[in-house]
Amino acid sequence: MARIKVIQHADAEGRLKEIYDNLLKTRGKLADVHTIQSLRPESIIKHMELYMEIMFSRSELSRAEREMIAVIVSVSNQCEYCQIHHGEALNHYWKDDEKLTQLKSNFRKVDLKERELILCEFAESLTLDPGLSQNKDLTEELKKVEISDSGVLDATLVIAYFNFVNRIVLSLNVGIEKDAGTGYKY
Repeated sequence: MARIKVIQHADAEGRLKEIYDNLLKTRGKLADVHTIQSLRPESIIKHMELYMEIMFSRSELSRAEREMIAVIVSVSNQCEYCQIHHGEALNHYWKDDEKLTQLKSNFRKVDLKERELILCEFAESLTLDPGLSQNKDLTEELKKVEISDSGVLDATLVIAYFNFVNRIVLSLNVGIEKDAGTGYKY
């Protein structure tokens, strides 16, 4: 149960109802990570704009790579909610339940391409020890696998975004929906 008051869709009025209705139309579902922000409706809009820019805009990182990074950050933060949601999104591309399960338990033992492995290592390192980047250039390995500066920025944005969202989910005790991974438009 959430640790703060949440206004559900059925009880929403005015601007909040408009926002909820638009999310249902454009995303297919209303996630609890959105409703947890119901006391500040405009934050939902800004949150979704940031999410769409980071996860869906043009990038040399594929959608699958971005979802994989999201899963690694969420595993590192022990955020089950985002592991489930973004694991389902990743599996939309991978279509391999066993590989996804392995990724969540130990990505180093999964049959990943070198580029994917380095992206996972970057995500884990920047999440678990962000201060390390002050003394060690964590981007060097990304550049060795020909990820451009733009791609490095994109990976960093995904990592930062999911650390942000994981903290919202964990601190406010956002629960996983009954039908968590189904019904979203990818």
